[in-house]
Amino acid sequence: MSSGPAGAHGPTARTLVVKIGSSSVTTASGRVDTGAIDKLAAEVAAVRSGGKRVVVVTSGAIAAGWTSLAPDQPRPSDLATLQAVAAVGQHRLMRVWSDALERHGLSAGQVLLAPLDFVHRSQYLHARQTLGRLLDLGVVPVVNENDAVADEEIRFGDNDRLAALVAHLVGAGLLVLLTDTAGLLTEDPRRAGGGSLIEEVVEIDHELERIAGGAGSSVGSGGMASKLAAAKIAVWSGIEAVIADASHPGVLAAVVGSTPGVGTRFRARGRQLPARKLWIAFAIGASGTIVVDEGARQALVERGRSLLLAGVVSTRGDFGVDDAVEIADPDGAVFAKGLVRHPAAVVTQWAGRRSEELPEDLSTEVVHRDDLVVLDT
Repeated sequence: MSSGPAGAHGPTARTLVVKIGSSSVTTASGRVDTGAIDKLAAEVAAVRSGGKRVVVVTSGAIAAGWTSLAPDQPRPSDLATLQAVAAVGQHRLMRVWSDALERHGLSAGQVLLAPLDFVHRSQYLHARQTLGRLLDLGVVPVVNENDAVADEEIRFGDNDRLAALVAHLVGAGLLVLLTDTAGLLTEDPRRAGGGSLIEEVVEIDHELERIAGGAGSSVGSGGMASKLAAAKIAVWSGIEAVIADASHPGVLAAVVGSTPGVGTRFRARGRQLPARKLWIAFAIGASGTIVVDEGARQALVERGRSLLLAGVVSTRGDFGVDDAVEIADPDGAVFAKGLVRHPAAVVTQWAGRRSEELPEDLSTEVVHRDDLVVLDT
């Protein structure tokens, strides 16, 4: 998989990806908030007039569908109904976006993506080509997950992660995650009733992840934790990310102009992950864990080696060939993730064995270095 257009990343990149969550595009009753979408459409137009290209990632299809079908009933939770509701709501949501952008002389182009579009190279390249051509034509791509057909086991689950992967896909210089809070706060406002804004983050660590907490509103599937995870994907891609309040006047222009006090800005890492390793690290769930000894940890982290059976201490989970697994040190701390080349039963059976102790037809490599990402050194 390609890592994106050459030279696209960095502070001079012309493209930004703007994601707006369900809580920011729906009213208190759960209906699509046309006023909120009108506001953002106007801000997209203003940023575009300054020479930027904009991709919008929007939530709200399920909310739009359910309020048109059964506005007085509790939102369903089973996948089949949610998919059907999304099919009803997606075109309604898109119509609102299209009308709002047309009022500013802009054309909207609907793009529905699924995780497999980022896994398979041909689909990845097609998605990149389509988005790139839309931008070249002056169109504002409006992206959402293809909820109507997404498999329960293979889906994004929230649009924050989708937006971060799209930012990488189009070679954006900035990812803007718009929500209903000022940004990342020092305390979860739902529990502490306050907290001050963290204006800049250089490194996303475990303390920040603790502060971010869990899921957000009832109408959305994400929350601050998912936005922090998306910011992490972005910065590991060499892309700056900002979490900001969608209702703030002129929020997009303020974020693009780096206005102090508007949102939490995450500085991009100097070293970028290629698309495939980005997918392994952040876009697929782990099917198990492999615990390794200290020697193996050092070989993986400090010398960029592959994980061999000799360094394995134990396993957890029933993973299969090519599944993603977390790799933990002897204390249980996860420090890497990769695609495994043997099923759990084989790794468990031959854990700790050196090459001369293995059957001749059994590869000693558990995770090849090309399929491994060190997450925390």
